Order: sequence, then C-alpha cells, then structure tokens
Amino acid sequence: MPSTRQGSVHLFRAIGVDVFLHWSWFLVAVYEINARTNRYSSLTFNVLEYLALFLIVLLHEYGHALACRQVGGTANQIVLWPLGGVAYVNPPPRPGATLWSIAAGPLVNVVLVPVLSVLGVLSRPLGWAEAMPNAHALLRAVWLVNLGLLLFNVLPIYPLDGGQILRSLLWFVLGRARSLMVATVIGFLGVAAFIGLAVWTHSVWLGAIAVFMLMNCWSGLRQAQALLRVAKLPRREGFACPQCKAAPCVGDLWKCGVCKQPFDTFQTQAMCPYCAAQFPMTGCLDCGGLHPMSQWIVPVPAY
Repeated sequence: MPSTRQGSVHLFRAIGVDVFLHWSWFLVAVYEINARTNRYSSLTFNVLEYLALFLIVLLHEYGHALACRQVGGTANQIVLWPLGGVAYVNPPPRPGATLWSIAAGPLVNVVLVPVLSVLGVLSRPLGWAEAMPNAHALLRAVWLVNLGLLLFNVLPIYPLDGGQILRSLLWFVLGRARSLMVATVIGFLGVAAFIGLAVWTHSVWLGAIAVFMLMNCWSGLRQAQALLRVAKLPRREGFACPQCKAAPCVGDLWKCGVCKQPFDTFQTQAMCPYCAAQFPMTGCLDCGGLHPMSQWIVPVPAY
C-alpha cells in the first residue's frame, strides 16, 4: 500500500498505537464544515459532525490494529487523512489471521449501528427533535455516516476492506499469491467502475478514491507477481522461517547492505562473501519477518 505517513503530524499514542493526522485533513475539514452551513443553525454542529466522522474512522482503524495484535501480528501506527484512515497492520501470513485483522474494522461499524439506532429511537419520546433540533440532526447524520462507511468499506473491491476480506477467503482455497492476484484483478474492475461514476457525477472525491484504489491495486498486483515467482523457486532444506515456517529459497536473493552485491545468505551463514559484512538478522522472502540465523536452523531429531 502506498504510504500516507509523509506529511502527517503526530496526534497521540494510545494502547500502543501512534495516531497521525495528514495535513490535508485540515484543509478538507475547513471546506466540508463551511459547505454544510445549511444543515444546522450553528456552525458548532458542523464541526461536531466532522469530528464524529474523525472518531468513527479512528475506531474503525483501531479495530484493525487490535485484532491484528490479537492474532500475533504487529500494529503500531494509524494515519488519518481526508479519504479515511490507514492502520499499518502486519498480521501473521495466515489466511485466518489476515481475515480477522481486516474484518474487525467493519465489525466496529456494525456494532455502532444498533447503538446509534437505539439513541435515535430514544430521542423521539424525549422530544429531542423539538427541544434540540441541532443535536437530533447531528445524531441522524452520525448514524448515516457510520452506515455509509460500513457499506462502502465492505464493497468486494481491493484494497477496500471488503476486497481484502475476499482475498483472505480465497487464500484458504487458492493460496497466498493467487488469492491476491484475483483480488487485485477484481479491484481493477472496481476502479474502472469508480472512474466511470466519478465522470458521470462530476465528483472530485470519487475520482480521488479511484486514484487511491488504482495505486493500491497496482501495488497489490506487483506483490502477487513477486509472491508467485518466490513460490516457484527451489527451497533449502534444514532451515525454516521461525514466523511462517516456510523453507528459504535457494539463490542469490539477498542483497548486502554494505557492498550491494546479491548473495545466498543461507549458504554463507548470513555473511556477505564479497565484503565479509555479517548480518545479525535474516529476512524471510515469504512473510518479510526478520530473525537471527540461529532461529532459522531446523534441529535434526536424534534417534
């Protein structure tokens, strides 16, 4: 996924997750708040509505992060920007772990639907519509925003949550690389639909979303192609990744960080044969995990 971290400001750290806000969010917030002046009698409620959107997106992204940690992955950054949010999650390379890490985000919105609905039902006999029309309109707007975000995110179009959930389900049947390939191809079809809708409605926002999706689909396609190439390579016996348990590939597939020469790190015990640089950590081409060479060695059973 293309990084949105650049140009972001650090807001706070909570539950071990650093939350960043992209600078463009402030510009869009000013535009959106002033564009909705006819919805409320006070500008304060326009601000509260936009902050409610901020909070819902943040809760959604925290759902991804906490679920990823629950399955043994890492998740320590969230970036919020005008098109939504990005939780930088790295679940274990298993379909079930990835599925839960992705599905937990929309599930937060699912939980919010009945909560906000109950508040809306209770507001009627309490007379909020007559006594506090701005607050009643705000509650209705937040309910619609949450529902809209839920429906949008579960569209089966990569890289939306729905597309990544589809990819995780296909992973059980097609494997890691082919499932990503299928998901990105479907994603390209979704991008085409969004572009057509953006042109038809003259919507700048839909066009921006289409560009974002296109960038991610292209990145996903390249990743799928790389995974397919790695899957076809011969494997070295006697070693296994401590994280994903995959045997390492045979070949000069690691590059020395000092002299930039490619070499087979398992053949030389993590030492560059050209400049003799020793590397304390060895990366897995399958899952991207970094581990000391000693943890890669598979012990030979004694008889």
